[in-house]
Amino acid sequence: MRWILSIPLFLYLLIAANFLMMAGPVEESMMNIIVTEFMLPSTRHIIITISDLLIIASLLFLYIETFKATRTNTASIIDHVLSLVVFLVFFVEFLIVPRLGNTTFLIMMVGALMDVVMGFTVTISTARRDLTTAHPL
Repeated sequence: MRWILSIPLFLYLLIAANFLMMAGPVEESMMNIIVTEFMLPSTRHIIITISDLLIIASLLFLYIETFKATRTNTASIIDHVLSLVVFLVFFVEFLIVPRLGNTTFLIMMVGALMDVVMGFTVTISTARRDLTTAHPL
């Protein structure tokens, strides 16, 4: 059951984005479907689309993945490796699949890259600190 914590959240986002962006005819994008709309007190009308929700989800997932990176067990190593694989899939699909070559997918791909970079950075910093406190020079 602990292995579920090793699955990067960006993998779920990648699967959802592939499903939403590849479904339906090319002319009709599911990404522009309006999920909700509301009025601000300033009378500004806000429209939230599926594309907006994917970008918001990527920001929230990046926040959660940053906390997951502070773990120092075997599961965190698996998480980092899987995060790198997920980013590489994002990157290859962005370059090769025409329907995925859009700004929403680009922003999610950059989020996946930041997950990889922050994961390794936090893990290395944490390991260095643990090593320093365990064996002072």
